[in-house]
Amino acid sequence: MKLTLNNGITMPALGLGVFQSAPEKTTAAVEAALAAGYRHIDTAAAYGNEREVGEGIRNSGLDRSEVFIETKVWVSDYGYAETLHAWDKATGKLGVDYLDLFILHQPAPDRFEKTVAAYKALERLLADGRVRAIGVSNFMPHHLEQLLATTEIIPAVNQIELHPYFTQPDVQAADTEHGILTQAWSPIGGITFYPGWGEDRRNVMEDPTITSIGQTHGKSPAQVMLRWHLQQGRSAIPKSSNPARIAENFDVFDFELSADELAAVDALDTGVRNGPDPDEAREERFAMVIPEA
Repeated sequence: MKLTLNNGITMPALGLGVFQSAPEKTTAAVEAALAAGYRHIDTAAAYGNEREVGEGIRNSGLDRSEVFIETKVWVSDYGYAETLHAWDKATGKLGVDYLDLFILHQPAPDRFEKTVAAYKALERLLADGRVRAIGVSNFMPHHLEQLLATTEIIPAVNQIELHPYFTQPDVQAADTEHGILTQAWSPIGGITFYPGWGEDRRNVMEDPTITSIGQTHGKSPAQVMLRWHLQQGRSAIPKSSNPARIAENFDVFDFELSADELAAVDALDTGVRNGPDPDEAREERFAMVIPEA
């Protein structure tokens, strides 16, 4: 299943995410995903595993053109010249000569002038043919308005925290208004049970509504959530390093949720963010230096 971006290129709707995948596990995860049928891999400079993603793609035996590679510029590389160089670093580690989708990882509102300069560098990379599409991540509607007011090319994608307990309808509406594809990170609610992201969280994987829908279709809660994203026109990038789970997450094209089932999942939204607030300045985290190699 492919989605058409606002510049006409197509992108596989379902991809493998490698956030928090240890480098030593990432290559095998990418190989497993590509063997299972995935053709879209999402990584980021800040994940520290771009090199291993590239190795997994090469080991798969697939031609470069068959795999849609998405990666992200980290905040410490924002600025015009800095972001052009971030492309050099990313492609060098991945071992490729172009990127399919290159996006800004955070709006970083405490230094938004550098964010805008970084995005203008993405526009340049697009014009030069070094990337096929450009976009953003974690941009709220007011960040999008600020960006669009001072740049020329509308982002193709906005990657945001999006799962049944946090659906961000205002962000989705703003994306739709501008012709931006919404892409879900933590699409199966991993952020609601990952270690280290706070206590007293409800695990969306254990939600009785989702479990019940899954039983109706003979599918797991993760498969129900991924199907929910796909039927509503979103891209989703579930993360796993377990080959069986990777394959399970891709096995979502042989069933369909009813309108009532989609509405029941929509109704689970709590409005509570689990990941970092995009409006908060995280100076220490933003200062993390991305190595040259």
